[in-house]
Amino acid sequence: MPHYDLAILGTGSGNTIVRSEMKDWKIAVVEPWTFGGTCLNRGCIPSKMFVHAADVAHTAETGHLFNVQSSVIDVHWEAIRDRVFGRIDPIAESGRSFRANAENVDVYDQPAVFIGDHKIKSGDHEFTADRIVISVGSTPTMIDIPGIDGLDIDTSDTIMRLEKKPESLIIIGGGAIATEMGHIFNAYGTKVSMVQRSNRLLSREDVEVGTLITKLFHERGIDMHCGVNTTSIRKENGLFHLELDDGQTVTGERVLMVVGRTPNTLNMHCELTGVELDQFGKVKVNDYMEASAPNIWALGDCANRDLDLKHVANAHARTIAHNLIHPDDKQPVWLPNTPRSTFSQPEVSSVGITEQEANEQGLDVIVHTQKYGNAAYGWALEDTTSFVKVVVDRSTRKLLGAHIIGPQASLLLQILVMGMTFDLTVDDIARKQIWPHPALSEVIEQCLLEV
Repeated sequence: MPHYDLAILGTGSGNTIVRSEMKDWKIAVVEPWTFGGTCLNRGCIPSKMFVHAADVAHTAETGHLFNVQSSVIDVHWEAIRDRVFGRIDPIAESGRSFRANAENVDVYDQPAVFIGDHKIKSGDHEFTADRIVISVGSTPTMIDIPGIDGLDIDTSDTIMRLEKKPESLIIIGGGAIATEMGHIFNAYGTKVSMVQRSNRLLSREDVEVGTLITKLFHERGIDMHCGVNTTSIRKENGLFHLELDDGQTVTGERVLMVVGRTPNTLNMHCELTGVELDQFGKVKVNDYMEASAPNIWALGDCANRDLDLKHVANAHARTIAHNLIHPDDKQPVWLPNTPRSTFSQPEVSSVGITEQEANEQGLDVIVHTQKYGNAAYGWALEDTTSFVKVVVDRSTRKLLGAHIIGPQASLLLQILVMGMTFDLTVDDIARKQIWPHPALSEVIEQCLLEV
């Protein structure tokens, strides 16, 4: 039975753990799907390429706001899709080839399961390893709706590789992925219906943010069904029919279910190697990303800490790589003020706590909302809805949270993330630097000056 110094299960962020200091280690890499993980192949990167094309189409449709006569003549789905995956698929394949051709690495292409203490099976192959990193990620969650068995329901894994653009699409869910896909397909000319249990999109974001984006989606012609559940689903004559608990029926050519993700650890028999999972099936880890069993680590979507985001998984991987190489100088994972973004139209980005969370915690805070339209660049954009909202501790003058909805939100947020991370007061951020006029970043300056 082969024995390895290190086994890495999953090649999303886990693939970045292999370092030059490990050149003398014998390493096993297990990847039953595609190298690069969800982000490269089925998530962040392809979806942003689809989003950019959607942004271009949306801009063309709104040219009249600037006295420009423009419209979308056609959207070539097949060409957009092939541009995306024509770039991505070769990267994934070259990643596999690079690892497989390394002298000290063996690649296994079947799912990993534990069959004993530090003992792993992948297909017909069994091996042991001194150190193991569990980085198997997650897959889309499917909820059990009466009538769903046997139906071809899409998930975020499949929706971007469709053979043709659907004429109509029902999206079940209202989180970040659902919101991005709603923007994409609406901009491409698909009739979009969105069904979610919450009374607004992006329910984890600030209430004002979620309420506004829900309103704007409705104004774009998206058929919004909020605060409802799907009681049954059927397919007749090529169309899906969803019955809702408010008595309405929603019909569409395809159904996309994006209601969360499930860690891929559930069927790995982690208990056989002493690894404890939480109630959601995620590996319990400490500040050093160590599991409950010695010399086993976990990261990303299958670890029970922090947000399930690619930049978080990358931070986990950096920590694990250091601790593998320097076991006598272990470092805890460092994730201060983790930002999150939804690349819809409008874009949404946030960091820290919301106004509602501050109130629930009984904090004494200053809350201020600044409209894009109050800044010169906001005038240029003819923007009447976008805003920046900050939550500030009244006594320390430090930022506790920031929430932005509007163009370039993810870029603008970073100014505030840096201010929080380097422990600056809002006065320092606003006044101890020069802001370029009339850049859109002035809306941040104005917001902090108002505070």
